[in-house]
This record gives sequence, C-alpha cells and structure tokens, in this order.
Amino acid sequence: MKKQKLVVIGNGMAGMRTVEELLRLAPDLYDITVIGKEPYGNYNRIMLSPVLAGEKNFDDIVLHTPEWYIEHGIELIAGQLVVDVDRRHRQVITDQGLSIPYDRLLLATGSVPFIVPVPGHNHPCVLSFRDIQDVEAMLAVTTDKKRVAVIGGGLLGLEAANGLLKRGVDVTVIHDMSCLMNRQLDGEAAHLLQKQLENNGMKFRMSVMTKEIVAQDAEHLSHIVFKEGEDLVADVVIMAVGIRPNVALAKQIGLQVEKAILVNDTMQTFDPRVYAVGECVQHRGALFGLVAPLYDQAKVCATHLARFGIGRYEQKATATTLKVSGVNLFSAGDFSGANAEVIVLRDTSVGVYKRLFIKENKLVGAVLFGDVQDGNWYFDLIRQQQDVAHLRDDLLFGKPLELADAI
Repeated sequence: MKKQKLVVIGNGMAGMRTVEELLRLAPDLYDITVIGKEPYGNYNRIMLSPVLAGEKNFDDIVLHTPEWYIEHGIELIAGQLVVDVDRRHRQVITDQGLSIPYDRLLLATGSVPFIVPVPGHNHPCVLSFRDIQDVEAMLAVTTDKKRVAVIGGGLLGLEAANGLLKRGVDVTVIHDMSCLMNRQLDGEAAHLLQKQLENNGMKFRMSVMTKEIVAQDAEHLSHIVFKEGEDLVADVVIMAVGIRPNVALAKQIGLQVEKAILVNDTMQTFDPRVYAVGECVQHRGALFGLVAPLYDQAKVCATHLARFGIGRYEQKATATTLKVSGVNLFSAGDFSGANAEVIVLRDTSVGVYKRLFIKENKLVGAVLFGDVQDGNWYFDLIRQQQDVAHLRDDLLFGKPLELADAI
C-alpha cells in the first residue's frame, strides 16, 4: 500500500515529539517531511541558558541530529521557510521554491519573541532570546560590550541575565512590576529571589517602563530612558518580555485563528487534514508555553495521525521549576489566594520559604523557595485533587516518611 505523506512545518520540540510518538505507534504509515527555518536538527530550547552561560555546547542540547532523520527515513528540509500552503491542492511551498505535497499537515510553528515597540527597538544591539542564533548574537556582541540591560523579569529574562552574568557581563534586569516572576511567584518568594540574585551580582530596576532606547551611533547604544524619567547606561539590550504564538502562516492560509490556531481536543484544526501542536495553538481558550503540555498535545496528536482514533487532550495544572545561580524555586497551581486557606513556613536561617494554598481540603497551589525536594509530590496532590485533611498538620514538612518509604 502506498504510504501517505505527512508534512511537518516546524522542526521544534512539539512537532518532533509528535513525530517520535507517531514513529512509535505507526512507523510505516507515512512518508514524513519536516521543514524548519533553522539550518539544524531539532534541539532543546530549554537548555539555551546553559549554552549562554558556557556550561554546555550546542551539540550537547541537540535532540535529533541530521543523521537521526536519515536513519528514520524522514526528509529534513532545514534552513527553509514555508511561505504558503495550497490547502485545495495540498501543497506546501517554501521560500526557495520547493513544493511538497501532503495528505496530512502538522503545523508546529511555535512562537516568536515579543519586542516592545519603543523607539530604538530595531537597533542591532537590541536582541531577543529565543533560539541558538540569538545566543550566538548575544555572545558575539558582549565580547566587547559589557553593560547589558535585560528587559523582562520573568523566567526567560532571568535565565538570559544569569547566563550573561556567568560570562562576566554587568547585567541589570528591568521589570515593569514590583515582583520578579510575578506570574509564577507570590510577593515574598519573589523578594527572596531578588535578594539572592543581587547577592550573586545581578542588578535590578523594578517597577519601571522603558520609554526609549537611545543609540550612540549605528553600531553602539547609549542608554535607556524610562517613563519615570531615569536613565540607564547600556551597551546591549536583551528583550525577554514574553512570546507570541507564530500564527502568520495559519492566518495567511485561512485557518481559524484567535490568539493562536484554534484546535479541538484531538489537536485538529477546522481543516480535517491539518493538525497543530505547541505554542502556536489555542485549545479551549488557553495558550501554552511550558514543555509538559506541549508533549501531552504531541501524544494525543500522534494517536490520531496514526488512525487509532483515541486520545483527547485535557489541560492539566502546570509546574514551574527554576534554578538560577543556585537558587531553587518551584511553583504550581493557583497561588492567588482567592478563597483559599494559606499555610506558610519560613526558616530564614537556612533560606527556606513554603506557602501552600488549600481549598475544601484539597491542595490547589504551592510556592517553594530554597527547599524544592517535595515539589513533585505537591504537584501530584494538586493534579490529582486528593483530600489532604489527614495531612493538614504536617503538609508543610513534605511527604510523610511512610509515603516516601512506600515508593
């Protein structure tokens, strides 16, 4: 029987995990073509920070080498951009004139960094932190430019700042809120994090908005002007204020797009031949940026591409784990505190802080600083919505010994 043709647009972690799952389920069902705009195989973007810090090389974070694609009979078209899809005739067209037919199409176009559109944002010394080219550009420009401002005090910004700090660069993090990682941490944990990072040499300008990035000339920056009327001298500016789903192609070819590409529970778009996974999708109103839900989507998508007809994607609670400059952080679930009982453990002598949120005898959120060894256990309690009434008095002290011994 003649194989059907599957074309995957996007050579990132979500799309390639879908391919891996599909090869496991139905290795002989499709002739697979993967198209990626970067001239590499798939690599682990989560590990870009260690590469920036000099702790790993690019080869250390490659997930699928060019040889892997050949070994599995997959055609990799690297270094080309898809410019159009003719859905009527089922053809994918690249910027180098290739036309690739498909029976099934998987969009895994990921996201693009959001660049704050202030005056001066398009200067060559204003960079983003999204892919390996960004890392290479940051390393190149900071060899002779040592004062770096990182706009964004979230997870991405702190990882960029930490990597540059380890390279001996003078780094100031600029954040428009009073708390770092305000989406993942409560105020107290954020304060502890900032204090620890300051001890490590990182500088901060909090609760300020960037008004303008002022250039000295075409190759050099001068300073940043804030709306509050203050200046900060900077040779390089890193924008790390968030990401936006990459939906330009989907819009162009007429798929349904709101904030991202609309998919149903099987990761199918309204065109039954076209699926989508990853940061480019919107499922039941939600967008996605962490790797765990992306891999769950990949698994569901693969079952349907394999014609098993089973599996529905269900959104789950997500957890954030961060280790920057030796600071251990963990957060999961809802820690807004709304209508929740809050229990707190503080031990300043050893730098440990825990805050747990309980509703109707169920753990709904957790924030840990310093001691995160029970993070996965708390996360399981949140996801499974177990009754914790019998654990209530000792919940802050982590997993009971009898439970630990049972595993």
